[in-house]
Amino acid sequence: MFAIIEDGGRQYRVQAGDKLQIDYRCESNDGDAVQFDKILAAGTEKAGKIGQPVIAGAVVEATVLEAEVRGRKIEVGKFRRRKGTIRHNGHTQRYTKIQITGIKVPGFDAVSAPVATASVPAEQS
Repeated sequence: MFAIIEDGGRQYRVQAGDKLQIDYRCESNDGDAVQFDKILAAGTEKAGKIGQPVIAGAVVEATVLEAEVRGRKIEVGKFRRRKGTIRHNGHTQRYTKIQITGIKVPGFDAVSAPVATASVPAEQS
């Protein structure tokens, strides 16, 4: 099952188990649970549901993996020829890294991320 969520003016297509970077949330800590209630669309391989504008009662649950992740540095330089003017500036964006743990949509079965288990090799006789 997939869902299209909106957060911070951006739309993300997510499935259970996906990891993504969203805009920085200063109030979150590592391991916190996050819920997204602005679900624009959801569906499976066979059926789908589109919200108008959102699906009522739908929730996508996630866990914060890293509260603050810094993106790559963007450097901005301005130069005016023959004027002796040079200006240099830089910016590093901050993000919050999350992992989607479950999708709950009314009318569809709830889907949660598979739990990683240690596999034990079978003994050969």
